[in-house]
Amino acid sequence: MLRKLIKQTRFILVAAAAITTAQAQQKPTDFVDPFIGSAEHGHVFVGANVPFGGVQLGPTQIAQTWDQFNGWDWCSGYNFKSLDILGFTHTHLSGTGIGDLNDIMIVPATGALKLKPAEFDKMETGYGSHFKKENEVAKAGFYSVFLDDYKIKANLTASERVGYHQYIYENTDNAHILVDLGFRMNWDKATDTYLKQVDETTFVGYRFSSGWASDQKVYFAIKTSKPIKDVKYFDGDLPKTGYHAYRGLAIKAALFFDAAKDNKIELKVGISPVSTENALNNIEKEIADWNFEKATASATEKWNSTLGKIEYDSSEELKKIFYTALYHSYFAPTIFDDHNGDYMGTDKQVYRNADFVNYTIFSLWDTYRALHPLMTILEKPKRTSDFVKTMLSIYQQQGKLPVWHLWANETNTMVGLPAIPVIADAFLKGLVDEKDHELLWEAVKTTAMGDDYGLKFVRELSFIPIDSMDNESVAWGLEYAIADYGVYRIAEKLGKTEDAEYFKKRSKLYEIYFDKDERFFVGRWANGDFRRPFDPFMAEHRKNDYCEGNGWQYLWLVPHDVEGLMGLLGGKQAFIDRLDEFINLPEELDNASPDISGLIGQYAQGNEPNHHVPYLFAMAGAHWKTAKLVHEAMIQNYTTAPNGLCGNDDAGQMSAWYVFSSMGLYPANPMSGEYVLGSPRMKQATINLPNGKSFTIDAKNQSDKNIYIKSAKLNGKALNRAHITHEELTSGGKLELEMSAKPNKKFGN
Repeated sequence: MLRKLIKQTRFILVAAAAITTAQAQQKPTDFVDPFIGSAEHGHVFVGANVPFGGVQLGPTQIAQTWDQFNGWDWCSGYNFKSLDILGFTHTHLSGTGIGDLNDIMIVPATGALKLKPAEFDKMETGYGSHFKKENEVAKAGFYSVFLDDYKIKANLTASERVGYHQYIYENTDNAHILVDLGFRMNWDKATDTYLKQVDETTFVGYRFSSGWASDQKVYFAIKTSKPIKDVKYFDGDLPKTGYHAYRGLAIKAALFFDAAKDNKIELKVGISPVSTENALNNIEKEIADWNFEKATASATEKWNSTLGKIEYDSSEELKKIFYTALYHSYFAPTIFDDHNGDYMGTDKQVYRNADFVNYTIFSLWDTYRALHPLMTILEKPKRTSDFVKTMLSIYQQQGKLPVWHLWANETNTMVGLPAIPVIADAFLKGLVDEKDHELLWEAVKTTAMGDDYGLKFVRELSFIPIDSMDNESVAWGLEYAIADYGVYRIAEKLGKTEDAEYFKKRSKLYEIYFDKDERFFVGRWANGDFRRPFDPFMAEHRKNDYCEGNGWQYLWLVPHDVEGLMGLLGGKQAFIDRLDEFINLPEELDNASPDISGLIGQYAQGNEPNHHVPYLFAMAGAHWKTAKLVHEAMIQNYTTAPNGLCGNDDAGQMSAWYVFSSMGLYPANPMSGEYVLGSPRMKQATINLPNGKSFTIDAKNQSDKNIYIKSAKLNGKALNRAHITHEELTSGGKLELEMSAKPNKKFGN
């Protein structure tokens, strides 16, 4: 009996040790599920890329006419509900509300050559294939699917500037690869395309297009692992013969190869904003070998290195949500230069051998709030410095700082001057090279003193009249005030006293939109009268004084001067009471756009202007109310399901909010250098800082019931305030949070 008991005990210990070993061997990428956020309105990219990678190689589907949105949910090129794939393209937007890119379409195919993409639910009308979800795999840095109609297994991986394709043909009948440079999706259309065969395994070309990016230029090079035996060229549907290079509006080429002996072919596609020569060089420098497994391992390792910057200890499900959110936070900005440092500027001039990494895809109205502050913690100072250098270069090229920058194009999408908060935060944290300070000041001041979009009224310390801006005037005015706070803080630090005083006044201009009768920020006519009638619930897109929101949701958009906002609303208690009313209102909107989602009362987690709102309670001394609302927002709007994001991911901002909030921190004022405490969703998180130190957040007794902070210690000393500073975090140390099911209403007040 004793022997049997000893044997059982030994078995249990061995099994427990095996489980512990297996857990220890798990990598952050094991918890990433790229399909989270790919259904409904999440619009995330699904495919193969690396952190900040300029290539996003993935499937492109047929943009269905879906309810009233006409394919809106295919902005990234992919939606989880679809069961068709047209082919694979090399550039995608992730989580945006506007479709563009999907450049350089590659279609592995068999059977009769088809030149046009198939129509929805009519795959026989053109190229493309059905697929089954059980035959689709997506991981960080890798994507695979079996194309049923062609009987081809497609495997994809990528480096920063190169997409690596591997196709295994079970059916070898008329095996070919179609390159369709005319392929377009959503707003995009080709304006000039070119393809040239250099030798039997090398092709080069370009695709110029107009869309959201009005003048986009993508150069590329294709290397194949086996000789191409025959090439058939077309311009649209028109066959072209006699040459090995063609230019036209929609050049296509079918590349035929011998699949009888070896049914596998691999392609490496390098892209460049500058030239085909640079695209070839990018291939040579980044993926020189024909070794798909090695390239995949390299991509996976880059993701593990990046995601491993935070060690997040929680349940399997919560790790999956967290690491997928962190993964999505690294999709943009994307590298926008070549391996040799060349890049194309907004002025369409080529800049050679730059001393910084140039970037694009700056969704700044979204990302200034949390994603960029997150990068100041996780990334080496050079990363943020290079973001700023890119923005300063854009200023030199177009005369103002970027608003929403896309592939050397200014789209001017969304409101305000959102580059300024990013630059101010970086500057105030000491992350900008001193040699750039003079240019930085010139850029922020010149941009803030412009004329566009109502700025001429702001310059005169006035409101933007609705006579001049018939919609969104309040949104513009409030966002300008936020940016002006950043200019004020920069001027103050640089010792520019007069400028600091002027921009401090501008940062207070939000006050003149406050209607004391309605107790909301309301649009005003040039004569000073407020708009009447006024409905704080009205949220019709581009039909009111707000941008993707209503009067209730924009009441709180003063993250830079919360005390001033409290004063307008009657003091701290009145402020808290109004916040309570806000989150307990009916979850109803009048004619709302789909951007406004994830409602808790009128609080909209799914749209950026409200992202700081849960933390306002803490800033008013009612931290326990912050904890309650943050926790509710996380459990309601972030799950492991394909629709596990409550709105567009907006180039990673929606995910960055979760990364911060699930660790119990948030930069409510993204230029203050302070992180307000919330309600952690993990047992422990350790941030491995780029300076070699680490900062640990230990949430003792945390659970779905124990959501309130009972007490806190920072480096062993009692912490009574409800925030920590950037300096405290980056100096390394430990934040201990004693969690409880009962709110401690004295904490943080």
